[in-house]
Amino acid sequence: MKMKYLLTISLLLIALANIIAPTFAADTLTPSDFQAESFSKTVDFMDYARTYAANHSMTPPPNSYHAYLYMNYINTSGLHLLYAGLDNITFGNGATFRIPMQSFIMHYKTNNQSRDVIMASTFLMLLAFNETASSLYANSPDVQDTLWASFSMGFDLTQLGATLPFLSSKTEPIPLQHSDDKLQWTWGMKYTNLTALWWRTWVDPVNPHFDNSWPVAITTYDELTFTYNLTINPTAHTATLTENHVIGRMRHLLLFAGLFWINYNSTGTYWLGAKISNDTIYDFIYKNQIEMSIVNFQTSIMADHETYSQSADGQNVTDTDKMVSDSDITTYADDGEKIFDASFGTKQNYKLYNYTADPTETTYDTYESTTRTSKIAGFAKNEGLFAYHIGLMRFLPLLVVNMYPALFQKAVETISNMSRARYFYLIAYPNYSGFRVEHDPTFTAYIATSAAAGTVTPPNWGGIIVIVAIVAAVIIGLFVAVRRRKPKTQLQPQTPQTTVQPPTS
Repeated sequence: MKMKYLLTISLLLIALANIIAPTFAADTLTPSDFQAESFSKTVDFMDYARTYAANHSMTPPPNSYHAYLYMNYINTSGLHLLYAGLDNITFGNGATFRIPMQSFIMHYKTNNQSRDVIMASTFLMLLAFNETASSLYANSPDVQDTLWASFSMGFDLTQLGATLPFLSSKTEPIPLQHSDDKLQWTWGMKYTNLTALWWRTWVDPVNPHFDNSWPVAITTYDELTFTYNLTINPTAHTATLTENHVIGRMRHLLLFAGLFWINYNSTGTYWLGAKISNDTIYDFIYKNQIEMSIVNFQTSIMADHETYSQSADGQNVTDTDKMVSDSDITTYADDGEKIFDASFGTKQNYKLYNYTADPTETTYDTYESTTRTSKIAGFAKNEGLFAYHIGLMRFLPLLVVNMYPALFQKAVETISNMSRARYFYLIAYPNYSGFRVEHDPTFTAYIATSAAAGTVTPPNWGGIIVIVAIVAAVIIGLFVAVRRRKPKTQLQPQTPQTTVQPPTS
């Protein structure tokens, strides 16, 4: 037991002690920024927490604590769009956590009734799954399947004794660019060389939880990239956002065996540095029928009206399991005005780059993805699993403050609260095998635009820095949560074999 305990602590210490925090020249966010046509900045939210604490006789977080967000803002043709991607959070001891989190908020007036709307969408995580005999939805992760939640931390785990290269996780912001007429904008973020810790998880709404005793697997993969393309059509009164996901190929898969790790890579299976099988990581994922998916949620608010979302056949998708692979989800005001579409049918196919057949990854096959809405509580009430996300999502209402007072209060209550989401949706990639995946769902807002592009001056943004400061203070709790997440028990030792089965409950 003592050895197991020491090994558990060693994993945490290695993760915390062997990462050198990157150096950033953080930008300053000011109220006047939101009067501009656009901006692109990397902001340290901890700076705002320190400012707020200093102005209110509170103890500030240490100067060595940072939470860097890559933020882009677009203000044109009647549309305000704010994007935020988490680069990393750092502790005072130099440990860096690079957790892929992506959110965007749109504010606009509706096309027909010219009423204020806020739409928000957040990427939560990658979710691997293995279908069981009692699976409810084919090729889509559900409560009857075996599920593994992925969190990418950017750890260097070479000292665990596994055959791994030195991991140097990086984040590459994709610059904000626009066309000459300011009607097309592109930007994004690329996480590279990521290490993902996988936990067995359950999404039963009655008892959502995850096994925090020990990660069942550790994987590294080339990248996780998000690229956004916004096209504004003043004539059609639409703003269409295409969100491209790239899940890079897995390079290593580590499964725990006794006091050591079995390592699958592209050349075979290794234990204690010795090759014990020719089965590659791709063979393992294929043989064990492990599929991949992404988890997102979306919400919407209006000042004087409620909103609802339904599938193409008219079924309400809020807190509902509903297959929508070949159709749209449309969001309406409660009086029937269409305000937003999420389209999955137009881009249902995804690209899969078979590394085994083509190591250059220049050719690909196309397969059909599956998209399904789900019960909300299975994810939103899995609080331990999403402790990091909950802490950071609280900054989302900042776009609303002092722009439209009634919407700000609703934003605080809904946008930063996953349980109040309009709907969760899971996009799954049934043909996977650990190879590179590319896919891009499309979102369309129905906006009241002018014929010519131009900036829209928001009302008073003077309170924005105060709100950001308050929100940043909440992030302090995030660091506490991170440090408190410790494995409680050890998985039972396993005898290393040439074929390892996926973990089961």
